[in-house]
Amino acid sequence: MKLMRSSFLVSLFFSLMSVGMAQSQPQLNLMPMPASVQPGAGQFAISQSFSVAVTGFHDAALDREVQRFQTQLSRQTGIPFRPKPGASPALEIHAGHGREAVQKLGEDESYELTITDSAAKLTAPAPLGVLRGLQTFLQLVEITPTGFAVPAVTIKDQPRFAWRGLMFDVSRHFIPVDVLKRNLDGMAAVKMNVMHWHLSDDQGFRAESKVFPKLHEMGSAGQFYTQDEMRDIIAYAHDRGIRVIPEFDMPGHSTAWFVGHPELASAPGPYKLERRGGIFDATMDPTREETYKFLEKFIAEMTRLFPDAYFHIGGDEVNGKQWDSNPKIQAFIHAHGMKNNQDLQAYFNQRLQKIVARNHKLMVGWDEILNPDLPKTIVIQSWRGQDSLAAAAKQGYSGLLSYGYYLDLMWSASRHYAIDPMSDAAATLSPEEKSRILGGESCQWAEWVTPENVDSHIWPRNAVIAERLWSPQNVTDVASMYARMNAVSLDLEWLGLTHRSARMHMLHRMAGPADISALRVLADVVEPVKDYGRGDDTSAPDFDAPLTYMIDAVYPESDTARQFSGLVQTFLQSGAKDPATEAQIRSQLTTWRDNDAKLHPLLEQSSLLQEDEPLSQNLSALGAAGLQALDYLDQSQPAPDAWKSQQLALVEQAKKPGPAGLLLMVAAPVGQLIDGSGGAKSTP
Repeated sequence: MKLMRSSFLVSLFFSLMSVGMAQSQPQLNLMPMPASVQPGAGQFAISQSFSVAVTGFHDAALDREVQRFQTQLSRQTGIPFRPKPGASPALEIHAGHGREAVQKLGEDESYELTITDSAAKLTAPAPLGVLRGLQTFLQLVEITPTGFAVPAVTIKDQPRFAWRGLMFDVSRHFIPVDVLKRNLDGMAAVKMNVMHWHLSDDQGFRAESKVFPKLHEMGSAGQFYTQDEMRDIIAYAHDRGIRVIPEFDMPGHSTAWFVGHPELASAPGPYKLERRGGIFDATMDPTREETYKFLEKFIAEMTRLFPDAYFHIGGDEVNGKQWDSNPKIQAFIHAHGMKNNQDLQAYFNQRLQKIVARNHKLMVGWDEILNPDLPKTIVIQSWRGQDSLAAAAKQGYSGLLSYGYYLDLMWSASRHYAIDPMSDAAATLSPEEKSRILGGESCQWAEWVTPENVDSHIWPRNAVIAERLWSPQNVTDVASMYARMNAVSLDLEWLGLTHRSARMHMLHRMAGPADISALRVLADVVEPVKDYGRGDDTSAPDFDAPLTYMIDAVYPESDTARQFSGLVQTFLQSGAKDPATEAQIRSQLTTWRDNDAKLHPLLEQSSLLQEDEPLSQNLSALGAAGLQALDYLDQSQPAPDAWKSQQLALVEQAKKPGPAGLLLMVAAPVGQLIDGSGGAKSTP
């Protein structure tokens, strides 16, 4: 999974799909899109006298949520609320009954939100629905000519999938508690309900164990969560309607276990923490009874700490090299009639599942653990695609999709958005088999993130995955998605997330006190290399190296490049007869042509920016070439073949990532302009 993980402007009118039918709706910047929206007449003003009343069931947890909602609404609007004594509440909340002490899979999250020009009412069968409805209310708030208001509307909503998660890898780069909490706030804002906590891997063991303290003392380089901190995160998440599921990866991806406990390994130690990514040989020894005695005690400790019904054991990418080279293990395989290492891992997983079950938990693992000898109670998390997801469902196993939702691959939001748990092989399943697909999880693996830039690697793209897992399957309009995502992105910053603001701080670090306007022009049109193209060579920095270069600061997707590409498409489709669009294109190209001269002195003086010089020069050359192509188009005469060939060669060179590991995303649309100037159709 860690190697193979490769394989839309705000406030537009858009088509809103309700369950089973499409209907036209006014502009509503909601994400996820609710199941049903019926617009009303007028709007409800948010004034200083705004107040909330709770009827029906409520407890301390619901009271805290209502207080957080009021605080957030005040922060978004800047209005200090001073309700008038005896006045009718602006928002009435009613929950029919309480929620489970330990949140369960499939617990009712439905709600109905009705807003008129005089009042608002939120009703839900259970408090989880109230939590989801309050987030929808916050997203409805907008500035109007008369002040802040929410539109009159009736929303009836419930999730499509019961399991909507985000996996945090905290092993490769440790993520502090405060960063996890602000991301939990972001998850709650887009109605995600599972935090999958990847707590161990080859690079770090991040959970305090009082039974086996060497695990965190020797396997974390001093960066781990105490048990009190983990309880705090679990409680914080529970208040926001989010389950927390721990993952301790085994038998592979387990080097960090062996630093303190080499006796668990299939080859002699000593071991040290890995500081690079990849698949490593270190693997637990499944043939020793002592391994299972150790795991029995450890899992018992961790399952007491984590109340959720599910426990993730990893199980991915076991290369088997230590097993192959260990005569004792090979003898065990033959003595037990096993054919290969896959059989040995299946044996390990069967033993492990029984330990997990004895501790009253259900086992979850990556799709490598799928084996007919395991009980149907386990959950398969598929990182390899809908084929393995469908295969599990056909065999009677519940499943989750993570393929297509790997945020660290630096894919565009639209590419993530196009992946659906029920598409491809899963689309042909029977209704009963489809019911076994519980939902999905996005994944933020942490090879190239720090607490400084992790938010920008997750948000706002994670919101579109949240929509895919919550909203009806026919909510697929990409232009609408981008418009709403960009609006929600602003809302997320009000929660304390730094996915937008962190880039500014990082650019200022690179530039010092200098003006960064020219640097921002360059940063706006580049993206990091995709999939796992970064760090493939031997000169790649290790995980202890600072992540302070342009590639670490820029967004995974360039809005500027995407919008420029749209302008070029519009212009060429008009037959180059759209003066307004041409003016926008020409202005942008002129800025890029002239930017290198402005930026060059800064690039020379900063060691963090010197590798970006070729990138800046290519952007300038593309700007000049694009302007010349426009001139030929204006003259209604084909560009000379020699010029066109020369410029297209420039475009092809500019498309390639240079030493900075960045992609110049405007190269392709400039190439389309050049193609168009010669009278030929463009090729992206």
